[in-house]
Amino acid sequence: MRVEIDTHTHTLASGHAYNTMNEMAKAAADKGLKGLSITEHAPEMPGTCHLYYFQNLKIVPRKRFGIELLLGTELNIMNAEGKVDLSEDVLKTLDIAIASIHIPCFRDERTVENVTAAYENVMENPYVDIIGHPDDGRYPVDYEQLAKKAKETGTVLEVNNGSLRPGGFRVDTRKNDLKMLEYCKKYE
Repeated sequence: MRVEIDTHTHTLASGHAYNTMNEMAKAAADKGLKGLSITEHAPEMPGTCHLYYFQNLKIVPRKRFGIELLLGTELNIMNAEGKVDLSEDVLKTLDIAIASIHIPCFRDERTVENVTAAYENVMENPYVDIIGHPDDGRYPVDYEQLAKKAKETGTVLEVNNGSLRPGGFRVDTRKNDLKMLEYCKKYE
């Protein structure tokens, strides 16, 4: 399989990555990619971009070093209702939106019911394209329900390479990815 676009990356603007947008685009070109999504963490994540960053993305060129850029966000799912930390007015101006659960931002108890509801509810948002790293065992989820809802809404479920990195901080990711992918095949 040849990867042509990386759909989930961060620059130093997110507060925990180490390259600029230009450096990321150059590296993507050097690797032979055709596209690169730069999806900075939305404002509720400590140390990340301010709302103004996302409001100003509309003026950033979408091609660098021959690479097509999709500029967007990795939203923080705030609760079981699927509330996220950017408004639909902002989201509709972005090229791509990932919605993820992160420890500093999710405010409800981490039960299977709450986490599954959070993912299902956020997939109803017409501006959410991808569910980010739903494989993190610290957030238990009903993968069958997740796959059904993703199919219904046309939302992509991410298998995050960082989740599978040896020594990573996410829990049971390989096992969870395999379970999630089995359900995705069942409901394709």
